[in-house]
Amino acid sequence: MTIRGLASTVVLLLATAAPVASGQQRGDSLPRVVATMRPQLIALTRQRIRAHDAALRPAMQELVREAEKDLTAPLVAVTDKHTLMPPSGNKHDYFSLSPYWWPDSTKPDGLPYVRHDGVTNPESKRDLDQPRVAAMGEHVSTLALAYYLTGNEKYADRAAQQLRTWFLDSATKMTPHLRYAQLVRGNPNERGSGIIDTRWFIETVDAVGLLQDSKAWTAADQRGMQDWMSQYLQWLLTSPNGKHEHDAKNNHGSWYAAQTAALAMFVGDTARARQIAMDAKPRIGWQITPAGEQPLELERTKSMHYSGFNVEALSRLAEIGRQVGVDLWHYEAPEGGSLRKAIDNLAKYAATPSTWPGQEISEVGADELLIHLRRGDVVYGPDTYRAVLAKMPQKLVQSDRSVLLYP
Repeated sequence: MTIRGLASTVVLLLATAAPVASGQQRGDSLPRVVATMRPQLIALTRQRIRAHDAALRPAMQELVREAEKDLTAPLVAVTDKHTLMPPSGNKHDYFSLSPYWWPDSTKPDGLPYVRHDGVTNPESKRDLDQPRVAAMGEHVSTLALAYYLTGNEKYADRAAQQLRTWFLDSATKMTPHLRYAQLVRGNPNERGSGIIDTRWFIETVDAVGLLQDSKAWTAADQRGMQDWMSQYLQWLLTSPNGKHEHDAKNNHGSWYAAQTAALAMFVGDTARARQIAMDAKPRIGWQITPAGEQPLELERTKSMHYSGFNVEALSRLAEIGRQVGVDLWHYEAPEGGSLRKAIDNLAKYAATPSTWPGQEISEVGADELLIHLRRGDVVYGPDTYRAVLAKMPQKLVQSDRSVLLYP
């Protein structure tokens, strides 16, 4: 049976299950996930795990190992700042420094900072909120997925604690804006480019979707989360910072679109999500050539990384689009570019990243590329990228989380 056929079988089984009595948990309902996985496929993964499918065992063991670590990891909050405060002085306001900006060696005080693309200033990782929001997103996505696939409430409970700490608890919650994200020392202006820091909120809302049947996540939690995300979405759509990022031609614009579409889906504004997906069609046209290259990302010193990074944003947007009647997966722009061609171009170098023809000052790991191949195999048909997967490190291929999300 094909993957599509298996997924259809799972949907049919769920749809024809006996009605759930009042107060009973609907443990087998499809999760309300929108961007990082497909509801039918993750439900299929859970069915296969319950059937002790050996093919999923390495990835499941790795997921549980990571989830066990996250159970004891400290809860992170935007209010954890101790030495570096945003210009507002309010700990609840998110604050980060742009990572590729460094002191100007020609100036006595080093100000204003100057840009060295692709080279991270360690200062941007010290007592600032970018590492914290990444940790939050990683923790809740791992814990929520572990809960959904195992049914163990301890994972859901810890995920819910982390979500409340970052978004809902009055003592620690983040204010729903990013006015002080990725600031540059010596430059007083707010920067829309910092909005990319909260791309982790896409994982976050999908994590909430995985928790929908858990006792740890209450109706009040859900209402509070939707209210917070609604406020944040409004800021993204109306602020000068958001409008700047909306107009960005490169991966920043793609991630802004993916964020706003995911949050719109989460708060129930499917019409807005559909419009955002439709508006991505010209973006595909100017970002991707007929050969699948991405010129704006090829300008970067980490051009393979950023090519994959942009494809990830567009892929999440395509997953949202398929739920609202916009097929970005198979769209080809008048200029000849398409998302499939961009994935095909990455696939040529996935097994041998060192042969990438563009500049790449860092090492691109196979784990960065597997998700594109797995998604592509599901979207474009069995065996589309299987030959490439066979050439990659098999221990990683078998244990990478992508095998659970796109089996």
